[in-house]
Amino acid sequence: MRQSLIWIVALIITLGAAIYQRLTGPTYPIRGSVEINNCQIRYKLLRSHDTTGDYQIRLKTCSPEISGYVLYKRYKTNDPWTKAPLVSNNEFLTASLPVQPAAGKIAYRVILTTPGKETSLTGEKVIVLRFKGPVPSIIMIPHIIIMFLAMLFSTRAGLEALRPKSNPRRLALWTLGLLVLGGLVFGPLVQYYAFGAFWTGFPYTNKNIKSKPSVEPQNGEINAREAKSFFPSRKKGAGCRGAKVWKRKRG
Repeated sequence: MRQSLIWIVALIITLGAAIYQRLTGPTYPIRGSVEINNCQIRYKLLRSHDTTGDYQIRLKTCSPEISGYVLYKRYKTNDPWTKAPLVSNNEFLTASLPVQPAAGKIAYRVILTTPGKETSLTGEKVIVLRFKGPVPSIIMIPHIIIMFLAMLFSTRAGLEALRPKSNPRRLALWTLGLLVLGGLVFGPLVQYYAFGAFWTGFPYTNKNIKSKPSVEPQNGEINAREAKSFFPSRKKGAGCRGAKVWKRKRG
């Protein structure tokens, strides 16, 4: 009974971590809603799309006065912004972004317009859409299941290590085996189908494939106030004085 309870706790922790990763990962769609002229417009803007075709943006509206356009360009290039109109199709506004090669990225913004007013769905920020090749289910499904089991067994091993006089060695070995199978066997296969390369990590890092924040300021700059929040200033010589006092106390 006690072992079953520990496994249940491990499962709950693993499910929570998996759901959190899914909802906060760089490929999770941006969802939201805006109200324009008493019309509530819900949107779902993708940040990952297959290379099988163009990405279709589709927004449902309830007012014929609402129109709009999409600004897009290849990510981190000097290309000029392309303006594509949102075409009215019954009660929907639609536009398409051109398909890119695997690992190619497009930065885009969606702007809705009414007479005398424009509303950007994401404000001044752009969305980065990354294209990937389709991965066969026979590879993707085992990869997901095995990696989930690796998370589960690693969590269970950690809980076992907290128990007095316990031996988590067997669980740790299971974790290692699952990580090797899911991460080093199926992982490169998924990477190959999605981006055309079996391995893009160290020392062959591909900047186009490496995960990055998916919503960034349009100008890509960081102001001084934000920098200070990450690197707090300290008076010159403060650290040295502290070290000298510590040495004197020891002496």
